[in-house]
Amino acid sequence: MSKRTRHYLHAILAIALASAATAGANAQNQKAKEINEKEVTGADSIRSLHEVTVTVKQPVRTIATSQTLSGADLQALSTTSVADALKYFAGVQIKDYGGMGGLKTINVRSLGAQHVGVYIDGIRISNAQNGTVDLGKFSLSSMESVSLFNANKLDYCQSASEYASGATVYLQTKRPTNDSISIQLRNGSFSTWMAKMNAQFNWKGWQGFIDGEYNTSKGNYPFRYHSEYEDTVGRRTNSDIRYGRVEAALFKGGFSSHIYYYDSERGCPGGIVRRLSDKYTNIGREWDRDFFAQASYQDRFFDKLLFKVNAKYANEYLRYNTKYPENQNTAKVDNHYRQQDAYAAICAAYMPWSWLSISSSYDFRYSLLRADLKRFDDVERVDQKVVLATQLNWKGIQVAASALHQRYIDWTFANAGAADPLYKWTPSVSLAYTYRGLTARGWYKEIFRVPTLNDLYYTQVGNRNLKPEYTKQFNLGLEYHWSKKQWAVDMQADIYQNKVENRIVCLPLKGTYTWSMMNYGETFCRGLNATLKGHYSKQQWHFSLLSSFTWQRDVDRTDPEDGEVYDKPICYSPTFSTGITGIAAWRSLQFTTSYLYVGERMWSMADPEDILEPYHNIDMKLSYTHNIRKASVGLCLEVCDVLDMQYEHLPRYPMPGRNYKLTLTFGI
Repeated sequence: MSKRTRHYLHAILAIALASAATAGANAQNQKAKEINEKEVTGADSIRSLHEVTVTVKQPVRTIATSQTLSGADLQALSTTSVADALKYFAGVQIKDYGGMGGLKTINVRSLGAQHVGVYIDGIRISNAQNGTVDLGKFSLSSMESVSLFNANKLDYCQSASEYASGATVYLQTKRPTNDSISIQLRNGSFSTWMAKMNAQFNWKGWQGFIDGEYNTSKGNYPFRYHSEYEDTVGRRTNSDIRYGRVEAALFKGGFSSHIYYYDSERGCPGGIVRRLSDKYTNIGREWDRDFFAQASYQDRFFDKLLFKVNAKYANEYLRYNTKYPENQNTAKVDNHYRQQDAYAAICAAYMPWSWLSISSSYDFRYSLLRADLKRFDDVERVDQKVVLATQLNWKGIQVAASALHQRYIDWTFANAGAADPLYKWTPSVSLAYTYRGLTARGWYKEIFRVPTLNDLYYTQVGNRNLKPEYTKQFNLGLEYHWSKKQWAVDMQADIYQNKVENRIVCLPLKGTYTWSMMNYGETFCRGLNATLKGHYSKQQWHFSLLSSFTWQRDVDRTDPEDGEVYDKPICYSPTFSTGITGIAAWRSLQFTTSYLYVGERMWSMADPEDILEPYHNIDMKLSYTHNIRKASVGLCLEVCDVLDMQYEHLPRYPMPGRNYKLTLTFGI
């Protein structure tokens, strides 16, 4: 059939369809016209447009005090671990034992690391053994955002566990939008090598990623320890680490899942000594194997009922060994700890009107701790939580209230019996009012924290007569958001007060090498947190300024008659700290500089003269990415502690000075 014949047939077909209906005539005539044009010109190609998703980020105002790093701002910071991002938040102190292998924990508003809940994709990273989370085990490469909430986040449907902490850290992993794969290689100071791979996919509504990393470092950095009575120069030993991490996630709609495995061997360096000629060496070694698998599903029914279920299983293994002849002043031990944890939660929220929600949640957690310590009894813990909560959001007024009930019961295998259960109801109430860009808020929360399994049952240290900590938090704050064209500014400031009763501490009551857990009366903290964020964009230029400020006074209020310590600052609590981060980007080139200042901290209640000196820390990062069709190549140079400041988070545990990281990234 000739082109002309086909042309006539299509024209006749178009006329017949046009007479069928007036509404369809225009569309069909247009179709016939397009077909005629193709036939006349001989064009037979089809052009399809790629799907474009436009997302507008609105300012998030919440009753709870919150700080968030996400997207480009998060990746502009150091890409080593989650701890590197959190240290720039207001009210945060990071305890770091130095080096790549040093334990990294977070303390918020001087409440203690056990009062901070860390959540990944909405489910808590648990540790019934010691109640802390090593933030150095979690990488930023798979994270979409890192958020810190004082008190807790207030969603319509969330687990009871999220109401039980004095502060909460939320790690939100990325949900991929397309298929990609990237490989990253890094070389750093102190013989540090890293290889990382990340693969993402988006297929028929399913999204997921696989992220793997292997890292090795000798960690033998030089240090100088200077005080009034000594001046020691040396090189850190036994601070090496070797670890591998693999994690994967799968998402679809309201379903999310996450699998994580971490395997490491590291040295455990002790505190440095005055005279290196003593040949004192601490060559304790630690092995970790951590695994967890978790899943969550959330759905909405009848537009008024939200339903969510969480489930998780975790298995952790820890070995600590100091049986080496070189150890002169360290007890010879070879301890193995095995911890298993099973968790399930069900949450439901009912919204009779768009401005009101009523919710409830029940959490169940079972923990089993085994250890081969002498005279240690294997122990089980059952942890149950129930919360009743309501939220109102009407014409700028926000109100939230909750009542949380916690119940804990422990069993020891040797005694074949259960300890007396620990239980308590704790309330929380929050109020806020928003007018245009300004939000005023206030909240009050009570916290009930039971002793960890180590606190109660650890051989020679544990104290089975410990009482739970009881904390009261009070907060008043203002938040302001302003944006216009290329500008965006966010500011917030909060004053707060914390009171902790029966605070749990570890003190050397039986000699220098034998410590004991005990309740240490009351502590009282009042302070001010403030943050400022600014963003400016024009054409291909982007600028960001992130800053935080903390002033606080955390004091001992146990015994008014003890004039030596009453109303004196508690250990490791700086009065003043601040952080400033500046980011400048042009096209694919980005430069970041971060400044952190932490004031002096007392580290010994026995002697107020024992002070950790204040320190400044400046980090810089320069990165460039070049796109070649569908591939990209990136190069990044990081310089940490540019001024080579010698400082400590803990006494006699010096931090690395100036160090470098060079990273090469290839992605498709």
